[in-house]
Amino acid sequence: MSTPFLSLIIPAHNEAERLPASLEAVHSFISTFPFDMEVIVVENNSHDATAEIVREWMQVMPQLRLISLPQPGKGNAIRTGMLAARGDYRFMADADFSMPVEEIRKFLPEDKPLAPVAIASREAPGSKRIGEPFYRHFIGRAYNMLVRLLLLPRLQDTQCGFKCFSAEAAAAIFPLQRLEGWSFDVEVLTIARQLGFEIVEVPITWVYQPGSRLHLIRDSFQMAKDLVAIRRASKKGLYRAPKA
Repeated sequence: MSTPFLSLIIPAHNEAERLPASLEAVHSFISTFPFDMEVIVVENNSHDATAEIVREWMQVMPQLRLISLPQPGKGNAIRTGMLAARGDYRFMADADFSMPVEEIRKFLPEDKPLAPVAIASREAPGSKRIGEPFYRHFIGRAYNMLVRLLLLPRLQDTQCGFKCFSAEAAAAIFPLQRLEGWSFDVEVLTIARQLGFEIVEVPITWVYQPGSRLHLIRDSFQMAKDLVAIRRASKKGLYRAPKA
């Protein structure tokens, strides 16, 4: 079995409404992408027709495969997909594709990524935010200030759900990931920094999509607690690669 150039990993928990349009866009993108590509939908603990929709699309999209997990958690889904992927480069994408799928090309200029870890940024020069309510932007910037203060100086947008990893980086980073909820992005990037992988921010166009699974008050409080836990784990050396 040949190694695909790119693995696209889509976490999907109760995404029956949004997933069909996203898979249609991905299908069209594949037809214009000049390299082999696989698409992995990681469905975890859904109570709707998410898995059935993916199986239907597998009939017309041979590049598509489904992984079903009994446990919820976006971090759990992404870690599973990253470690199951076969691509030279592995790209995680939110199921709503608030970033147009064509922008994946920005992460792979001249057929190779900008760095071992390239993350979508809604704050980098040249980026665009469309339709986002002010209160969501404000809370997001406050959270990012905490992230920069406690863990990741200079990174302006750690929470955008579109990130690209080389196979080498993914294989080193994701076995060390411990968190399975919303804060996994920060943990993964903290691990990447600790292991010495370069991280670059890629400016994107991002369109606000209603229906986010994030509960701003409850989840923001938990995410702030998670930052302290990540900082503690980092100081204890829990994110170091195991010795051979």
